[in-house]
Amino acid sequence: MPYNHSETINSTFERSGNSQNLVDPLKGKRILITGGLGFVGSAIARRLAGITDITLVDSLIPEYGGNLANIRSIEDEVRVNISDVRDPHSMRYLVQGMDVIFNMAGQTSHMDSMEDPFTDLEINAHAQLSILEAARKYNPRVKIIFASTRQLYGRPEYLPVDEKHPIHPVDVNGINKSAGEWYHLLYHQVYGISTCVLRLTNTYGPCMRIKDARQTFVGIWICCLLESKPFEVWGGQQLRDFNYVEDVVDAFLMAAMNDRANGQVFNLGSDEVVSLKKLADILVDVSGEGSFDIKVFPEERKKIDIGDYYSDYTLISKTIGWKPRVQLAEGMKRTLDYYRSVIESYI
Repeated sequence: MPYNHSETINSTFERSGNSQNLVDPLKGKRILITGGLGFVGSAIARRLAGITDITLVDSLIPEYGGNLANIRSIEDEVRVNISDVRDPHSMRYLVQGMDVIFNMAGQTSHMDSMEDPFTDLEINAHAQLSILEAARKYNPRVKIIFASTRQLYGRPEYLPVDEKHPIHPVDVNGINKSAGEWYHLLYHQVYGISTCVLRLTNTYGPCMRIKDARQTFVGIWICCLLESKPFEVWGGQQLRDFNYVEDVVDAFLMAAMNDRANGQVFNLGSDEVVSLKKLADILVDVSGEGSFDIKVFPEERKKIDIGDYYSDYTLISKTIGWKPRVQLAEGMKRTLDYYRSVIESYI
């Protein structure tokens, strides 16, 4: 029987148990998703396909995770605009008439930000200002939800990390993402644009980048597993929390629909806190095969590693009712099941 990507991706997400009431309030709305062919952006598009008017903008720069395979199940239900958020002329056109912008476009690699800091600055800071300026001038009533990162906290002074924790980035990426956040908050405070910032922790799931560790180290672990190669765990004792991508989509949709999120910064996070070695054990266990090697943390990465990290997500839970629902082992199983059928589209 020929392989059907649409059936594979649809069956994967049907098992996630997402409730229809999260998407009903957005029915008929005009939605723009920057970075819309990427990991989380495409997951939002798949959830909203068929009930909203969706435009995806993505540069498809090879290093940044955009992949047309991510929308094969919905390609007839969305519009795709291949352009760069750094282009103010494109953004001026794209923001007009939109009800909601899910602003997912960004450079996510911490090492790349150190090796090429000016590109990271252009994408994670300058381009964000261009998007907001376009909204201010041509669509000030739009709601914008910005995807930020826990990386900007740096090495935690206490755990779990809440939103009051000091901002101490350990790399260029964290500095520029912090600037991107402040632009969004400023434009809410000064111009009244409805913005919200979500600080993502380690997000994983179907459609993430797995050919390298630019997006998440979990991706390269999965790629090695499916290619019957041992993967490397650096250090192994660092504590982390993880969110399955469909739980992250829930957070973006809930923030988009709830005015109480306007002008707010929220951590995402999980009650499951595991060491990297424990995560590797879980991944091998749900796979039923595979192995890994514990390695000494590379010196060049140790300088920007944040050590133990896990979030306190109490604020978003109390404000708009979000909480993660997919357990780590179940999420890893779904992710592996997805890539077993489609790995050729992601390597």
